[in-house]
Amino acid sequence: MFPAVPGPALAELGRTEGGADTLALLVRDQDTRRLLLLRAVLDAAEAADPALCPPVAKARLREDWALLAAADRAAPSGSPARTRLRHPLLGPWARRCLTGLDPRTGPRTGGQRRELALDMAYFSAVAAVAAARAGIPFTTELTARDGILVLPSLGALRTTELGNSPVQVTYEKGHMTCGQVTVHLESDNGAWSGSRSWTSAYALPGLVPGAAPMPLEDLDPYRVPPHEPDHYALSGPAAPDDAERKRWLQSWSGTAAALRTGGEGRLTEALALLRCLVPLEMPPGAGGRGSCSGTRREAFGALLSSAPVTPVAFAATLVHELQHTKLAALSEMVELHRAGPAARYFAPWRPDPRPYDGLLQGAYSHLALADFFQRRALTAERARSEGAWAQHARYHAQVGAALPALVASPELTAVGRRFVDEMAAAHERLAAHPAPPGHTARAQAYVKAVRALWTQRQPRRESH
Repeated sequence: MFPAVPGPALAELGRTEGGADTLALLVRDQDTRRLLLLRAVLDAAEAADPALCPPVAKARLREDWALLAAADRAAPSGSPARTRLRHPLLGPWARRCLTGLDPRTGPRTGGQRRELALDMAYFSAVAAVAAARAGIPFTTELTARDGILVLPSLGALRTTELGNSPVQVTYEKGHMTCGQVTVHLESDNGAWSGSRSWTSAYALPGLVPGAAPMPLEDLDPYRVPPHEPDHYALSGPAAPDDAERKRWLQSWSGTAAALRTGGEGRLTEALALLRCLVPLEMPPGAGGRGSCSGTRREAFGALLSSAPVTPVAFAATLVHELQHTKLAALSEMVELHRAGPAARYFAPWRPDPRPYDGLLQGAYSHLALADFFQRRALTAERARSEGAWAQHARYHAQVGAALPALVASPELTAVGRRFVDEMAAAHERLAAHPAPPGHTARAQAYVKAVRALWTQRQPRRESH
């Protein structure tokens, strides 16, 4: 069912590159998997015990899917239904529903069953938005959660009820009535209203002229993963005010130009893969200069990030995180290795041992950053090239320290072997234009010191 990865595409990806055809292959595969995931949710709901999914909820799911199908037929070109189903943040919703509908992992208490019911009810809002975008008039009842009704890509309504409550929603001729509030749909993203209880969805301009606006998702209830007590867990979701949105806009406006300085391919992959941005709070103690970012396997196309400090810093964040997106998508198409989850490998960018897959992911993203900053250093004037060379030298040395363990692994498949060999070759090619000796020496000393510290810590880790 899923296509194999052609040799040239695998080679491109191994080099942290990817032409238009290769990137389109990843996107098509992910979109197909998303539709299958949603089909799995519908099937799981139909098969679920009535205690988990009552008959009325199953009937509503069928009605919502029929409304989505009608929206798809009404606008086959650029279908709003398919746009909503492919939206990155519907992936976490679907995974959450599948977990809840599975009798082995589903809710055990009444409160958990109510949470599942609210999750399932969210699909009605997705269908309603798709129908409105397609111009299909309707009247339906949606569910506000904790006093807020979220209409994805349109906005959110604060209701007079503080808990979970039904809201009558009607759409006709470009405007939607939600309870007593009327909102008017914008052409691409968002909807406006004179009511203070309505908050419109917000989007940044397209990355380049002619590109679609980039949603800044600060309303979606599934935009961040559940908080985990981990030192490396993402910071919480942010709700940017006007000043914070201006900061996003200023950095975003210069990001395309910054990406180009690291190679046209970096801009190409951002245009092909990035579908939305999720703002995060600034990490504690960052003093306004730090950053936090991440991606989620179940949310293909979403980048979670604190507010960018500069366009160059955000371009580097995109380069870093989009490699995770590419490698995660590739790993779903082909098996690269059979290594287990044991965390035992040294990674110069983290103080804790990493599993093989984590080492591969980290080395891959750092290899792309080494390439990005080398290209910037080679084309920038001397005053700016020094900083780029320092960054390149650090990333190049870090990848060099990780590659031996990756290449030597007996757990690599034949495809994985080709992929890692391409990574090693790309790393070697970068050495043809080395950083000035001082930067290289400092980077190598840094990696050596980090390895020594990591080695010292291992006995203490194993004793716990």
